Amino acid sequence: VQLQASGGGLVQAGGSLRLSCTASGRTFRNYVVAWFRQAPGKEREFVATIRQSGATYYADSKKGRFTISRDNAKSTVYLQMNSLKPEDTAVYYCAADQSIISTTMTWSRAYDYWGQGTLVTVSS
Repeated sequence: VQLQASGGGLVQAGGSLRLSCTASGRTFRNYVVAWFRQAPGKEREFVATIRQSGATYYADSKKGRFTISRDNAKSTVYLQMNSLKPEDTAVYYCAADQSIISTTMTWSRAYDYWGQGTLVTVSS
């Protein structure tokens, strides 16, 4: 499956952005899709994931501000980000895999397919 991430940009602190991850090439609904992010000089970190069933899971620090959703008809997963903070500045990547178990869904190495990333910059 090929993934295309989009929707990043420059936003002021407290603002919102919606990222999109659009897939092509395989049956999208069969994939678990996740968002990760990587800030300059830091390791890639897990943000959120959505399973084939629509069940969602978030990193603790993102709960309440970020919402992941999917539209299988459009082969797209969204990440709605509200109340953005300067520390949310990062390149955001979407990733997908068919075989993700609950104990590994926060691990970047568990996902075989990756998009190219989209930059989110939050100004103070």
